[in-house]
Amino acid sequence: MAAPQAAAKKELTPQQQRMSTCNTQATGKKGDDRKTFMSSCLKGDAPAPAKMTQQQKMTSCNKDASAKSLKGDERKTFMSTCLKG
Repeated sequence: MAAPQAAAKKELTPQQQRMSTCNTQATGKKGDDRKTFMSSCLKGDAPAPAKMTQQQKMTSCNKDASAKSLKGDERKTFMSTCLKG
């Protein structure tokens, strides 16, 4: 009996392969984020780029402001605009 089960396991349908791939890619996602990802992945849609968290935005904007050598009000204005999006 082990042989037919092994053969069935090797020959996954395209939908099963897609489900397996999407499930692997969804590792770490939870709740609505996972549902949305799995839905679009199973439809074959390209995954939407992940939104940056506020902390990631802050790090990125801070790095850009430092690279531009901004100080005082200029830096404050730049950071405000950058963090808004």
